[in-house]
Amino acid sequence: MGKKIRVAIVGASGYTGGELFRLLIRHPSVRVALATSEREAGKPVADSHPFLRGFVAIEFIKADPAAVARSADFAFLALPHGESFKMARLLLKAGLKVVDLSADFRLRDPRAYRRWYDATHGDPDLLHGAVYGLTEFRRKEVARARLVANPGCYPTAALLGLLPFLESGVVAPGSVIVDAKSGVSGAGRTPSAASHYPETTEAFGPYKVGSHRHTPEIAQEAAASLGRRVPVRFVPHLVPMSRGILAAVYFRTRRTADDEALRSVLVRRYGHEPFVRVLPPGRFPNTRDVRGTNLADVQVKVFEGGRDAVVMAAIDNLGKGAAGQAIQNMNVMMGFPETAGLDFPGAVP
Repeated sequence: MGKKIRVAIVGASGYTGGELFRLLIRHPSVRVALATSEREAGKPVADSHPFLRGFVAIEFIKADPAAVARSADFAFLALPHGESFKMARLLLKAGLKVVDLSADFRLRDPRAYRRWYDATHGDPDLLHGAVYGLTEFRRKEVARARLVANPGCYPTAALLGLLPFLESGVVAPGSVIVDAKSGVSGAGRTPSAASHYPETTEAFGPYKVGSHRHTPEIAQEAAASLGRRVPVRFVPHLVPMSRGILAAVYFRTRRTADDEALRSVLVRRYGHEPFVRVLPPGRFPNTRDVRGTNLADVQVKVFEGGRDAVVMAAIDNLGKGAAGQAIQNMNVMMGFPETAGLDFPGAVP
């Protein structure tokens, strides 16, 4: 085994930071050298993430770019939206490669960032060099990249379902509807009324209908695949479980199709992908089966009449929707086996 690279997790006290730790401690080519948290600086990482006790002995430090650059070869930025600009630029200048898990480098148009995140983009020049890290569709670009924008959780699930059908010319224009359900951890670790247990248990409903920030991300990548604008109607829902996303993407087909024909589109696209599983006919994705993993389960179904279809994708929002995909991108960027540290099934029940 060669020398392990030193990795920094910048903004490591949240759920995504904890998941990065959980996955990286089993990675054969990586050592987590430091972790930052403004709130928890000076405290052991295991105080914030008790499940890491006995596995992680380091303490949080404050997010000083110079200290990160001295101590690491690669950095994951798990900071709130709007806080990655300066850190990313300084770390790139110091020679590190970076995966950013915020939204700061996902939208290619700074005007879209301003509209959807209600803030001026902090580094439009750096934005142009960032690669959108949906690994299965950007593997070559990710391999050459120094800065990768890790996709959002909802877009990851929606796009893994939708893009094969856009690429193959199956989807009729103007017909895409994304209906997705997420566990409460998608709201982050900071307590709020929306994620408070009495508010979420035994409750199920939509939120941010027509205004969710992941809408332009899905539309942007759909348009990039097709070469023209793709209108997307997106309705997210919060469900009373800790983690997991199930996305159902509805579309009209250009011509009459059946289950076998559309499932073959998924098989051709994902047959050799290590993390996307096309389910057998008659089986449908369930978040239970991908919990704690970097896997995505997909299936398609054609409705009676042969012109309307739904493709479904299940992921773990903290795994394939965040930390797992970030590590997958790191593996590609660093020339490691793509499955390193990620090749395991979920835990059921």
